[in-house]
Amino acid sequence: MNTPHVVVVMGVAGTGKTTIGPLLAARLGVPYAEADDFHPPANIAKMSAGTPLTDEDRWPWLDAIGDWAHGRAGLGGVVSCSALKRSYRDRLRSAAPGVVFVHLTGDRALIEDRMSHRQGHFMPTALLDSQFATLQPLQADEAGVAVDVSGSPEEITERALHALSSLPEPIL
Repeated sequence: MNTPHVVVVMGVAGTGKTTIGPLLAARLGVPYAEADDFHPPANIAKMSAGTPLTDEDRWPWLDAIGDWAHGRAGLGGVVSCSALKRSYRDRLRSAAPGVVFVHLTGDRALIEDRMSHRQGHFMPTALLDSQFATLQPLQADEAGVAVDVSGSPEEITERALHALSSLPEPIL
């Protein structure tokens, strides 16, 4: 299976973007890019200290992800990115108009539990409330799907593939 589209795996911290993204990319036969790798060191330091990022902090990060997505247009790719606000997704779309979003969604308690068990990640569970407060779910006019994160990574990936193939203009 291969797609010429760039898929952005989005959602609040702890939904499994870094787990599902590579699985989805492998199933689609396209490269994967990890959004955390696009953050400047100052953003990592700020989040590690428990301080939420501002929009001004996020713009260069989103632009770098948008540049990667633009470079993969027509070739396909999967990139993880929280993309919590519509304005962030609009910025990504302005760089790469064909991007499609997979919004990983789930119960706050489940997500917090998963975050509390991960090792060596800079994002503390203390920032989860700010993530949910910032989140603006996908709107009907945005190309994308919402996928529940309960179950195994393989089950979530299968749900994402099924949802993507069920879009009005399927990307698979």
